[in-house]
Amino acid sequence: MANYKNLIAWQKAHKLALLIYKLTESFPRHEQFALTTQLRRAVLSIPTNIVEGYNRKSKKEFVHFIDIALGSVAEVEYLLEFSVDLGYINEADIKESKMLIVEVGKLLWSIQKSQLQP
Repeated sequence: MANYKNLIAWQKAHKLALLIYKLTESFPRHEQFALTTQLRRAVLSIPTNIVEGYNRKSKKEFVHFIDIALGSVAEVEYLLEFSVDLGYINEADIKESKMLIVEVGKLLWSIQKSQLQP
């Protein structure tokens, strides 16, 4: 039986979420309910929307949730750069995350494109 866990996009998005959760543990306490929460919610939105879309009944709905996941990919990318600019983390800290962001984005675009073809 097909399962969302078989999707490489989900596997990599899940790995990205785990990385970001661990990375944000070092953020300043005063960011606990601001940047930390925003970044965690955005990164968790990626695999969550893949799962929700995968389990919908129509291609149109699946594409909609993939589109939301793509928006979250862009949000995470920006929030990581913002975190670097604030000095909470450095470029070396986010090297693997940045590679996963690119991979997940490409995979989601590919899924979206394949679902939109007649």
